[in-house]
Amino acid sequence: MPARIIETNKTPFDASVPLDPITLDIVENALRNARKEMDAVLFRTAMSPGIREQHDAFPLIANQEGKMVVGQFGSFIWGFLQGYDGTIEEGDIFLTNDPYSVSGAISHLNDWLTLMPIFRDGRLVAWAAMFGHMTDVGGKVPGSLPTDAAMIYEEGIQIPPVKIYRKGELQKDLLDLLVHNCRLPEWNRADFFAIVAALRLAERRVFEICDRFGEDRFVAAMREMLDRNKRAMSAIMQMVIPEKKQYFEDYVDDDGTGYGPYKIACSLWREGDHVTFDFTGTDPQSPSSINFFLNEEMFKMFVGAIFINIFDPQILFNDGFYDLFTVIIPPGCLLKPRKPAALSTRTHMLARIFDIMGGLLGQGAPEALNAAGFSDSPHLMYSGFDEKGEWYQLFQIGFGGIPGRPAGDGPDGHSLWPEFMNVPNEFLESYFPLRIVHYESIADSGGPGLHRGGNGISMGYMFLEAGQISIHDCRWLTHPWGVNGGLPAARSSKIMVRADGSREILPSKCDRIAVAPGDVLHFNTWGGGGWGDPLKRPADLVAQDVARGLVSMDGARRYGVVVDADGVLDTAASEALRASMAATRGPVQLFDRGGTLEELMARCKEETGLEPPKPPRFQSWPMQRRQNAA
Repeated sequence: MPARIIETNKTPFDASVPLDPITLDIVENALRNARKEMDAVLFRTAMSPGIREQHDAFPLIANQEGKMVVGQFGSFIWGFLQGYDGTIEEGDIFLTNDPYSVSGAISHLNDWLTLMPIFRDGRLVAWAAMFGHMTDVGGKVPGSLPTDAAMIYEEGIQIPPVKIYRKGELQKDLLDLLVHNCRLPEWNRADFFAIVAALRLAERRVFEICDRFGEDRFVAAMREMLDRNKRAMSAIMQMVIPEKKQYFEDYVDDDGTGYGPYKIACSLWREGDHVTFDFTGTDPQSPSSINFFLNEEMFKMFVGAIFINIFDPQILFNDGFYDLFTVIIPPGCLLKPRKPAALSTRTHMLARIFDIMGGLLGQGAPEALNAAGFSDSPHLMYSGFDEKGEWYQLFQIGFGGIPGRPAGDGPDGHSLWPEFMNVPNEFLESYFPLRIVHYESIADSGGPGLHRGGNGISMGYMFLEAGQISIHDCRWLTHPWGVNGGLPAARSSKIMVRADGSREILPSKCDRIAVAPGDVLHFNTWGGGGWGDPLKRPADLVAQDVARGLVSMDGARRYGVVVDADGVLDTAASEALRASMAATRGPVQLFDRGGTLEELMARCKEETGLEPPKPPRFQSWPMQRRQNAA
């Protein structure tokens, strides 16, 4: 049965209430500010560095139907309403982390999603929601992101949609049970209450808007904010998405158990003012935890984020345009796995979706293409007992290079998510038994282009206590590709230099790696692909990049630029080199992946020091086989 909303005031909202542009702008900016305040409350009161410092949490305020009106990474409520079959009453706050219970509204168990209906005089006027990534939720490895998990039951405690507050009263026994199953119960409890405080803040701000303008006008304003987004997005779609079907594919390099690459395929076409994305051709689900349960509404939100950031960042990012899109994801594939498939390390698939969209959306308008590089969101976990016998546990998201774009160079060492922050090195050294021995941009790791791809970064972690680490990353085999003549970027690598001086190349996905005091991990992230012909990049900009340490002297020659040992541009030599390179390189490619997949596999050991993955394995539960046969 569907969820049942209990309203004590049955008076419907007045859809004909007048709404002038000034009132609309005031309401919109008040909601934007409320959303920012939700973040501020959370970040100042959470305990885990992943939320407090890194900002791995995503708020939203939605209308009565659950459509996000303001937010960063929303669209949770639709999936929740599909999976919840109880009552929704004033004072309730819901908690869940189970992707299979909410149609993929969240995508792994570490994300604790809270949802609060906002009632006003007995009527539902809005929703507030937020999820935060918990550092630990139990499971077989610290951090709860086991690469080798075969079932979701190995990844931590599963929370179906439950009322953690029922009619305003905290269900303390339930919360105690949940945090008891986590390695860092104090952090989970503190982060949970910080999230709830952010929801309460959103409720107060909604009440203030309703006090000023009335509930009818508030509801009408949210509806118009959604409609305005739809009109803007429709105009963009008409400009950049062709009616002819486009196709693109990319890969997650491996599954962490020695098999891969795994293909994500997507087709795109437009019929009038309606767009279809079809993921038919994507590989079946994996036996490991790289599967990503992609909710269709969530994917639409990804598309909106790409469109708005490329074409008009002033457009209010919300769910208004969703009925302009159809999303087809075949059941049983990597992006819609069947329970109980493992999901914990879905980040690689999630991040690769953004590269897929970049490769698709610009084919009808190549000048709008992005290169690749929104590709991984790499993780490091470090845990153990310190010299006092106390448990420590770090979860950190690393940054890489952002791809070259139509608007200019990709930022160096930046995050997949625009509002993520790095964890300050001083914080890491104060709270965890480690030292950061270097933190620097990797010269030449960004793909050359008219607009240079952003460089990756290298972090050197010296471990001061015996413990174990986990690494989750990708793009160690395939390159972040360049577009419109831009060249591919450098790949990621993870190198351990032991205290005795021995050196190991670590896989990009591994758990339970023992470390001892004095061991140093060199955590090197990927770069962003280049955009446009590198021979057309102004030579003085290349020389400036060399002076800043972002490009080496040898790297400058990939742009056809000659810089001497003193950093001085040799104009005549550069002109001659560029003419020679242009005459011999052949036609400019729309996409440059650095070679075919077969060529990359053949060169794998020589270039990366790692064995190439074996052909991918696919998972099929007995029930699935019966369903497929039927």
